[in-house]
Amino acid sequence: MLQYQIDRIDHQVSEDRAQSGVFLIGPLERGQATTLGNALRRVLMGGLEGSAVTAIRIAGVNHEYATVPGVREDVLDILLNCKELTVNSRSGELEIGRLVVAGPAEVKAGDLQFSSQVQIIDSDRPIATVADGHSLELEVHVERGVGYRPVDRHNEDTSAIDLLQIDAVFMPVTRVNFSIDETAVAEGGSARERLRMEIITDGSITPDDALAQTANQLIELFQPLATVTLVEETPVEPEPSAEAQIPLEELNLSVRAYNCLKRAQVNSVSDLMGFSYEDLLEIKNFGSKSADEVIEALERIGISIPQSRTSA
Repeated sequence: MLQYQIDRIDHQVSEDRAQSGVFLIGPLERGQATTLGNALRRVLMGGLEGSAVTAIRIAGVNHEYATVPGVREDVLDILLNCKELTVNSRSGELEIGRLVVAGPAEVKAGDLQFSSQVQIIDSDRPIATVADGHSLELEVHVERGVGYRPVDRHNEDTSAIDLLQIDAVFMPVTRVNFSIDETAVAEGGSARERLRMEIITDGSITPDDALAQTANQLIELFQPLATVTLVEETPVEPEPSAEAQIPLEELNLSVRAYNCLKRAQVNSVSDLMGFSYEDLLEIKNFGSKSADEVIEALERIGISIPQSRTSA
């Protein structure tokens, strides 16, 4: 298999702490760059776990169309500002951050007090503006998840009417672009491909870690296929019943019927079960009287045979 290498040729961190990285992956066989790029992009955009604000609580507010006295932004604006917060929670449980700010003040993300399990990536992101003589008391809920989770109005906790739910965007990768370059690197100048991939994250994860986590997810997805073994199952023959194993001698048949069956290689009840009434009549020197005798003997032990071959 053709060996390739991965080079990171660019890495930048913007003012809002978002990160971007550009990677070159190659050389690859023709067609492999498209396969690799599509698979990586799909998992990068929708398969990585991230953190997001899922709900907020504002003191004195019980619905999103309200206003907060002394606060320039209305509740909807505060909700949108909190939704855009970039956080990184290392806990699998719900984490809650709180703040109490007296005006005049510009309330920013860094004013929220979380446990040590939560890191605020862009602490300068604005949340609200509080006027002199007023205050703002805010509670922010942070959870971990995958993809996008809209608010389910049917399952909202009606006991907490002041808890305002937010559509949660857990995706730590915000954009992925890739392109394919052809390059002649093999002996004889045969064409190979090189994948150029640009990964942009919200800053809660580096592009390098995002690429590594994505590769591990794809490995786990395909690994069972690499070890699959198809075993052809052989049909299991059913165990013969106890009645079928009864020897012919125990049926107490007449000497004539017994001798005819023995000459026809019939040695047990299981052999008889392959015969119909018509088959018995075809045995040499075996008349209808002997056939009726066999039928009666089998019925005494709870076994019946068909009258004709077609009904078998």
